Amino acid sequence: MRLFSLPSMKISLVVLLTSLVSACGFHLRGEYSIPQELATLSLTSFDQYNELTRDVKDQLILNNITLVTPSNTTPNIHLIDESIDERTLSLYQNSQAAEKELTYKVSYRVTLPTIGSDVFSTTVNRNYLDNPLTALAKSVERDVIESEMRTQAAAQIIRQLARTRTQISEAELKKSRDIATSSLPNSNNQSTSSN
Repeated sequence: MRLFSLPSMKISLVVLLTSLVSACGFHLRGEYSIPQELATLSLTSFDQYNELTRDVKDQLILNNITLVTPSNTTPNIHLIDESIDERTLSLYQNSQAAEKELTYKVSYRVTLPTIGSDVFSTTVNRNYLDNPLTALAKSVERDVIESEMRTQAAAQIIRQLARTRTQISEAELKKSRDIATSSLPNSNNQSTSSN
């Protein structure tokens, strides 16, 4: 007679593994803890129809952030600029570029109504082989690499948004301290009135 049946052991194992994974703080890739203050925000860009703007919108929607029209009372992300730089890493014997490095940089501003605004940037680097004999394939490969870099930069922007939680909590702490100190009686006024 068996002490445990096979189906009950499988269920027990699944429950055990699930509890272990959830206990260690594991999150699915691409799932970030965005502060509640940023659950609704607006997105503006130097080009509203740009691939980067679409990628950032997709990432925001993926992270359950509600996009609204810009106003003074809602947080805003403004995509300021994007640039792609190219650098030669190695050469063939005939002095043509063999390997190149692409650097994709995005600058953006996050404006929080209660705190103010701050400018951030994110950079993504990629290397690729530049074979002069396959011009068409090289062109398609570069387009694919640039698209992947844009998607990765959009994901990094969301990660950086998740880190604004500390800025928000520091601003709230400062605000509560200011309120507490303003409610205290002013010691300078009391000393002058007694004279």
